[in-house]
Amino acid sequence: MEIRELKSKSEMLEQIELMRELYPALSLEYYAEMLDNMLGHNYGQVAVFDGTTCLAVAGYWMSTKLWCGKYLELDNVIVSESKRGTGAGKMMQNYLEEKAKAADCNILVLDAYVNNFNAHRFYYNQGFAPKGFHFIKMLPDGKIT
Repeated sequence: MEIRELKSKSEMLEQIELMRELYPALSLEYYAEMLDNMLGHNYGQVAVFDGTTCLAVAGYWMSTKLWCGKYLELDNVIVSESKRGTGAGKMMQNYLEEKAKAADCNILVLDAYVNNFNAHRFYYNQGFAPKGFHFIKMLPDGKIT
């Protein structure tokens, strides 16, 4: 297994089937539009490959907030259901942690759906702990897939 930075929009779009494991209704057009919006704002992706097969992918953001300073946020971390338990998730998380350290980030952060207990267990085992709640308020005509 090897980890690769996905540097271009086209490389990211090639992994849409893996993204669809988390977002089954994700269209190529919508994904491309979202990437156009995100790529100019410190967004990147890494993926774990076994040869030409992508086993896992994660987006990440680097930014700064008053409460924590510089941080790296893991976003849409997906390990193919058939490849869980291979170490791909741990490999990706370790890579992003080293990337954060190299960039002088103070913390790693992420959101996990409240009902995703397997992800909770994984992140606890990786040294993450909940710090608070992530509240959302849906706005009229909000478009969330």
